[in-house]
Amino acid sequence: MGAMTPVKAANHISKILDAICKAHGDARFPVDVERLALGCGEIFQWDDRIIQVQSAAIKGFEGCLFKGEKGWLLLYNEALTSRGRVRFTQAHELGHYVLHRTLQDEFRCTAENMLEWAARYGKLESEADQFASYILMPLNDFRAQLQCATDIDLEVLGDLAERYGVSLTSAILKWLEFTDRQAVLILSTDGFMNWSVSSEPAFKAGAFFKTRSGPPVPVSAYSLAANESAFIERQGIEIPARTWFRHANEGDLVREMKISSDQYGNVLTLLSLPKNMNAWPSRVAEESSNGSA
Repeated sequence: MGAMTPVKAANHISKILDAICKAHGDARFPVDVERLALGCGEIFQWDDRIIQVQSAAIKGFEGCLFKGEKGWLLLYNEALTSRGRVRFTQAHELGHYVLHRTLQDEFRCTAENMLEWAARYGKLESEADQFASYILMPLNDFRAQLQCATDIDLEVLGDLAERYGVSLTSAILKWLEFTDRQAVLILSTDGFMNWSVSSEPAFKAGAFFKTRSGPPVPVSAYSLAANESAFIERQGIEIPARTWFRHANEGDLVREMKISSDQYGNVLTLLSLPKNMNAWPSRVAEESSNGSA
């Protein structure tokens, strides 16, 4: 195959899965990652194969991959209750096996390594996330599912999460990777942002938050996210853009969507900006002088 990038490796495996599922009449999605992991060494004709995939008491980590005497063991935290998180954790560790098995003999990965897909957690973790996203949600299929969608909201993205057996967060992050729309995803707890990810068009327009450095960024008290009586709003409501972005132009509106999680105590917010929205020059100028978000 030549040099294996995360996307190239995932696409190669996906083509094999396409052929196998078509030949046997099996459902293509969600991907059975455990079965794939156990057979992945055979796909690449490697001798040091994954010989076991199982849950384990690995407090403080979502997943682990380590090399034993007879082969590799892939473990995921037995405390995980979401099948979507289990599946992505398994795929993330499989990514380490496919991409990084010759670099080190052990990988221990936290929830933070997998929730944001951020390069700040290191090159290997970022690559494992990218591999997982492409093996679970191949881009060609993901795009095809959106062709008939007149608008993108949490209903549509929730259907995609269901199709691929992943979390809603993972489905949104995948969409943000390639969309030409201006959109921002925010995960917050107790009124403060844990992290935020903007689509490239939104970032270029000045719609982003600097959550990686500096003081905690509060959620606007006038936002839907801060409204405790509104637990879920999948299709969204229009609000003044300045509720979230103080540099927004007067009259600009954003559509805010929200999902609250009792289990994790988090609020997931998706902001959709107008297609014809102009950049906010003051924000872009300010941040370009201060560094990126």
